[in-house]
Amino acid sequence: MLFHSSLRKELARSFGATLVVLVTIVMTMTLVRTLSLASRGSVNPQDIMMVMGYTVLGYLPPILALCLFISVVGTLSRMYRDSEMVIWFAAGQGLFAFVRPLLRFAWPMLLVVAALALVVWPWANQQTRELRERYGKRGDIERVAPGQFQESASGNRVFFLDKDTPDDRSGRNIFISTREQGKETVTSARSGQIVTRGEGQFVVLSNGQRLEIDKTGEMKVSEFEELANRIGPGELAARDAPPPKTRSTLDLVREPTPQNLGELAWRVGLALAALNFTVIAVAVSSVNPRAGRSGNLIFALFAFVVYFNLLNLGQSWVGNGQLGFGAALLLLHGGVLAGAIAWLAKQHNNWTLRHLLRRRRPGEAAS
Repeated sequence: MLFHSSLRKELARSFGATLVVLVTIVMTMTLVRTLSLASRGSVNPQDIMMVMGYTVLGYLPPILALCLFISVVGTLSRMYRDSEMVIWFAAGQGLFAFVRPLLRFAWPMLLVVAALALVVWPWANQQTRELRERYGKRGDIERVAPGQFQESASGNRVFFLDKDTPDDRSGRNIFISTREQGKETVTSARSGQIVTRGEGQFVVLSNGQRLEIDKTGEMKVSEFEELANRIGPGELAARDAPPPKTRSTLDLVREPTPQNLGELAWRVGLALAALNFTVIAVAVSSVNPRAGRSGNLIFALFAFVVYFNLLNLGQSWVGNGQLGFGAALLLLHGGVLAGAIAWLAKQHNNWTLRHLLRRRRPGEAAS
């Protein structure tokens, strides 16, 4: 049918162009943020592209939902502006007639959004978390960098060595500050080298001085010709429980804690929101051809922001136990769908308050 095919072709062009623009913007913002994390030492500089890729992959569900929403609103607004909607209305195609071709166009994207939200989102978050933890728990030897103060993996030791180093296993002008059991120790030496003894690795310092300050503030200064400090990777601390956003959807279903149900409500709600956005877009796309469509697009983006914030708010309520999982989905997404259908019916039938009051008066008079 000409009506369906022409509408889907224009929607495909608009969706593709919007997707390219939004992905470019998100990639640029993610790159800047990842570079900032790398400069603070939270991310390995060698893993910047991987972290950025996983982050963008996790952002794809809301990006696709927004692209679908913008493409539908932009296409229908353009048809209103060019008076094409008048032609279709005269041919007997009302606003409800647009829902079917729009859903036929949107259902592959809706499935992709659901798959990304339920499967890819937790996997991408898990990969990013593992990269950051692996870099954060690297051994003390890997942390030592010439000309920089570096903190140990345990957080109770700070290292420094001069840039003028003959090789990777030795250095000059070494400084080590340690705080353990309320006692602070500052050690400095002219030279040192890394030595492996048994299963541990040590920095053997030569020609240095050691300053110890105990809990009472008493100071003890000693000089040495050779001193060994263990800096090999110690036992890793017990790993914290993974956050809900890194857990698979099946794990969230198996362990229905409030936090897990809140995350599950967000993932399922994102797929339902993408469906609701398709219906909302038909209702909000009605525009006066003489007024332009910029105001309509601004209102549509505002509606998207409000809905997305309500989605996050629903996740918070479910996670805090203030609202049940089923109640959150029904009230938020069911209510939005019912409101969108009512709004669409108003646009389709050109209902106004004056028109409804006129229809009620004959009945009141007859009674």
